[in-house]
Amino acid sequence: MLALRGIDLCGLKRPYTRAVSGAPLNNSGSGLAPAGDGWFVVNVRDTQWLTSENGEKKPSGSECSFESQEFEFPQLGIRLHVLEPGEPNGLYHSESEQEDFLVLSGECTLLVEGEERVLRPWDFFHSPAGTEHIFLGAGDGPCVILMAGARSEPWQVHYPVSEFAARYGASVDEETSDPRQAYAQFEPSRRERPSYWDRLPWA
Repeated sequence: MLALRGIDLCGLKRPYTRAVSGAPLNNSGSGLAPAGDGWFVVNVRDTQWLTSENGEKKPSGSECSFESQEFEFPQLGIRLHVLEPGEPNGLYHSESEQEDFLVLSGECTLLVEGEERVLRPWDFFHSPAGTEHIFLGAGDGPCVILMAGARSEPWQVHYPVSEFAARYGASVDEETSDPRQAYAQFEPSRRERPSYWDRLPWA
């Protein structure tokens, strides 16, 4: 990876690094999740899934994050998020860290800085820190988005009141930087595969 940053590796000695052990994977009831630090390999169809559908509150899609609550990735968050048509993945917001997104299947609507863009498979969205954005499912079936975001301290998020996003049901009613306040109206995710599992690309 150093070579990709324009650093010449010729003549450099390989630094000593300790061996990294593999992480055990435990079945959480909805798939496999890491039960320790270390490297691991897992297939999307086998990993732990969370869903917010069929609850009393507003849904925000289904996802797998490849990590567990006990063992989170320290430097990079990465997950697959699945949205049904008209379903937002959250509320219009900006974060203090860079995020990047790649649509893998289906169709979605991106709301970004007051603009609306329709995204389809292999469309990529780069979101620098401070960019206001949110996704909504579109088309006639589930949309799968690969989402990645840098992690550092102190992480900050801001939810503005947006008339633009409110037209899609994706704005807070009161400006806040507290995710718990912002998402009080949303159904908490639970460990379970979504009901439309058989319609997803890897099923």
